[in-house]
Amino acid sequence: MSRAPIGIFDSGLGGLTVTAALFDRLPHESTIYFGDTARVPYGPKSPTTVRRYCSSILEWLLGQGVKAVVVACNTSSAHALEELCAVSPVPVLGVIEPGAKAAAAVTQSGRVGVIGTGGTVASGAYLRALHALNPGLEIIQQACPLFVPFVEEGWFTHPATELVAREYLGPLISGRIDTLVLGCTHYPLLRPLLGKILGPDVALIDSAVATADALVDVLEREGLRAEGSEEPPTHRFAVSDEARRFTEVGTRFLGARLTSVDVVALGA
Repeated sequence: MSRAPIGIFDSGLGGLTVTAALFDRLPHESTIYFGDTARVPYGPKSPTTVRRYCSSILEWLLGQGVKAVVVACNTSSAHALEELCAVSPVPVLGVIEPGAKAAAAVTQSGRVGVIGTGGTVASGAYLRALHALNPGLEIIQQACPLFVPFVEEGWFTHPATELVAREYLGPLISGRIDTLVLGCTHYPLLRPLLGKILGPDVALIDSAVATADALVDVLEREGLRAEGSEEPPTHRFAVSDEARRFTEVGTRFLGARLTSVDVVALGA
């Protein structure tokens, strides 16, 4: 099993930031990434619908022989992680708990901001995870639905993106946070802009990096970590709808490492 691939999935492209972090942290591991481009975005969908989508993706990944699964989507982690963990024969890891742990460890003032999609913020998943770690934390949440399309357009420093970002971040600045959780896997690509607006005294928590570190712990604990060998790792990418835009935009996340993409139709 140690040579089996790690499964990674997201509603679309954002999970590629988690994939990039896994490539850096676990260079000997093979991966299979699935982006549900036919049904993106998950943010506005009901929890029941998100759970149904995630169950079908998990079933497909297990059929590919993966040894562990990373739910590289905050909305999916918020709504479906518990159910997936209950039915999966292999370890399943989400992005919310690792990000929350990193934020709780970093904050000095106890005032933590969380930005994410409407679905992630409405779920209260980060609120629960952070308060489970430290009930005394003061948490300010802000939904930032326009950030995802800005990232997918490549508008990382566009004046329109900065204008909207300043509007979204206003309540967090007023709340004097010292730590901000980037609660959507698209958001790390906006890190320079967010840092510019918030200033150097606010720590930005990238849940992709925290998740990669957490996966290392899981693989080592379960005896599943791949070691170096003569055979290089393989990386497969699949989507549920037309692959051209995924490939085009995905190169902003992974660069040349994103090559061929398969189209895999899943059930409704």
